[in-house]
Amino acid sequence: MDRAVFVYTTYPSVVEAEQAGRAIVERRLAACVNILPGMISHYWWQGAIERAEEAVMIIKTRVSLAEAVRDAVKAMHSYTTPAVLFLPLEGGDPAYLNWLMQETRDEQS
Repeated sequence: MDRAVFVYTTYPSVVEAEQAGRAIVERRLAACVNILPGMISHYWWQGAIERAEEAVMIIKTRVSLAEAVRDAVKAMHSYTTPAVLFLPLEGGDPAYLNWLMQETRDEQS
């Protein structure tokens, strides 16, 4: 049986995050995306410490779609190397997890 997973990523703006998030949900690669604006990031990039204001996106999907979600994020992202991390879930409300599975397509679709 397929399991639920969160895919974590960040975007340089809420507008870009919303465009990508809506496309991912429309394609049934995720049941839901949450976009959290207002994050401040400090990170190493090309030998220097950078600071950026970003929006976090948490993509709620199934494990069998995680790589397709990763590919979709990378295809629509303005960053050269976007953060795309899979966060396995240990459990949750069965009704919610059932909804998540029903609203996403399976591998054969």
